[in-house]
Amino acid sequence: MKKIYTLLSISLVIIMLTACYKNPVTGRKSINLVDESTMNSLSAQQYATFLSSNPTVSATSGNKDAEMVTRVGNRMAAAITEYLRSKGQENLIKNYKWEFNLVNNKEANAWCMPGGKVVVYTGIMPIVQNETSLAVVMGHEIAHAIARHGDERMSQELMVEAGGTALSVAMASQPGTTQSIFNQVYGVGGQLGTLAYSRKHESEADHMGLIFMAIAGYNPSEAVGFWQRMATAASSSQKPPAFLSTHPSDQQRIQQIQQWLPEAMKYYKPQK
Repeated sequence: MKKIYTLLSISLVIIMLTACYKNPVTGRKSINLVDESTMNSLSAQQYATFLSSNPTVSATSGNKDAEMVTRVGNRMAAAITEYLRSKGQENLIKNYKWEFNLVNNKEANAWCMPGGKVVVYTGIMPIVQNETSLAVVMGHEIAHAIARHGDERMSQELMVEAGGTALSVAMASQPGTTQSIFNQVYGVGGQLGTLAYSRKHESEADHMGLIFMAIAGYNPSEAVGFWQRMATAASSSQKPPAFLSTHPSDQQRIQQIQQWLPEAMKYYKPQK
């Protein structure tokens, strides 16, 4: 038994060493057992499943909120392309097939799955209040995807549940387990978009989101007011908004955002 335990320990160390990579966006080293093509395929499948059972609000029907989601999404996608191109990293989104949808759901929530699949819930719009604050929300969620935070969480779960097997291998050898892991990470079958990011992930998404929205022509200083409104919504409700259940809103977060604003404002060019 001791020999088996030792072999397993050695195997895990080897996996961690070979799977460790430096994230080109964040600069952090992390475990990556997830290949982009397989993750995007899983994402597209689950995104389609979600939309089939959750009614979308059409932007072509004249709904102002739906039009705004599409407009902000397109501007954010262009800004992110510009930002990554300036860093020589445009290839990171070469396989993205952006989609922006507003779904009729009373929860105050939003999320972005791998490959650029973005959903905003109607329940968050009363808190959003304006287009610039919507850019705060969408920039933050898209930043999670660009930084591959979900991939990182998926890799962590593969280490625990599938013995460190790469995603493509796990899909072939353990499809049931792999699907279950994806569902747990992204909340599929329960509440999609409830992935519990770490504090580090949240800080990275806040920081990057400010820069993305600034490049898109939205004033990043509006982020402070938005997060204050989210905190108020949480304190005045017995059930905190779903967006806050995995996105801690506290004074430390707002202080961090205020510290990053001078940098973000350097990217800000108001659209005429």
